[in-house]
Amino acid sequence: MTNGGKGARTFLFLSQVYVPDHAAVGQHLADVAEELARRGHRVIVLTADRGYDDPSVSYKRREKIRGVDVRRIPFSSFGKSSIPVRTLGGVLLILQAIVRSIAIRGVDAVVVSTSPPVGPLAAVVIGMLHRAPVKYWVMDVNPDQMVALGLIGERALPVRAFNWLNRVVLRRAKDVIVLDRFMADRIRRKVDVGDRLTVLPPWPPEDFASVVEHADNPFRKQHGLNGKVVVMYSGNHGPSNPVTTVLQAARRVCDEPRLVLLFVGGGVGKREVEHAACPNVVSLPYQPQSELRYSLAAADVHLVTVGDQIPGIVHPSKVYGAMAVARPIFLVGPEESHVADILDRHDIGWHVRHGDVDGAERILREIAHAPPELLREKGRRAQEVMTSMGGKAVACARVCDVLEQGL
Repeated sequence: MTNGGKGARTFLFLSQVYVPDHAAVGQHLADVAEELARRGHRVIVLTADRGYDDPSVSYKRREKIRGVDVRRIPFSSFGKSSIPVRTLGGVLLILQAIVRSIAIRGVDAVVVSTSPPVGPLAAVVIGMLHRAPVKYWVMDVNPDQMVALGLIGERALPVRAFNWLNRVVLRRAKDVIVLDRFMADRIRRKVDVGDRLTVLPPWPPEDFASVVEHADNPFRKQHGLNGKVVVMYSGNHGPSNPVTTVLQAARRVCDEPRLVLLFVGGGVGKREVEHAACPNVVSLPYQPQSELRYSLAAADVHLVTVGDQIPGIVHPSKVYGAMAVARPIFLVGPEESHVADILDRHDIGWHVRHGDVDGAERILREIAHAPPELLREKGRRAQEVMTSMGGKAVACARVCDVLEQGL
């Protein structure tokens, strides 16, 4: 689809994170931006020049990445050490982005997600300056996340101000994309967006043509995983994805020498993993995008965690990469969640609630002693579910179709 035959358009993306940063928001935005460029559109990205998780990492101020014009803004990302620090980076980003956008001619649509949380405000201003519609891709919901995590009270002035901002953005957005039915319900409670809202789940990092077998996997060999049963958590370690229950269970299964709980990624929650003091627990940093096919496939089972208050606020996108490489899912989280919906419909894994350490221990032991054929069969079904959803190419194309419509 190429904009209904109306020709090329100019899309201006605004995001605090973008590739090669590891943050999932930036990865998904890049997939869509590159697909729009392949469709013949002009795509410009305004983003931070420093790493989101690690601000000591710097990127080129301007470069062309697979057809996308990426322009990076200084003094707009200072890490995630505290809410004030994150807020400062976000505010400086949007102020500079508004000024820089004035010099960009012919903007037909402004695309914004939720990093930084104040980004949609800049999108509205830029849209007004250019008389261009705003396309709002909601990947998490704030201030709801801060309230759910107990970081701020529901009636606090910043929360009320942020909710006012949400209503302004949702009323002005030409299209609103959310990731699951829980998020759709939460957004509709803020503003009745009617048929401007579309539910489109995200996708795995790649459409893996084939899955790397354990015997041929250099990642397993490099990290001493051959002969082990690996339960892997891969991605951001944050308060929205608590791993406490699993770590407590891990301390009880030290008598299972073949079992390894491998935590790959970064984030503020990584400290809890690194202080677990358990021989079964191994911590590794984020892996390069080019190595994901090996790291994800190195697992026998993938761990996905969803905080009890988080459904509808943060979407557990890491589940798609696990399913794409044909691996079962071990979910720790509430009954009402997107991943729980998937597990309820398909026999592709196990599920316990947070705090059920006995249940988590039982499942870890079951996985440790499961016949390889059982794990492969559950994984095969998981991959079939992912394939039936269309995989990365189809899911990304659907988002692009929404961004193009009405221009």
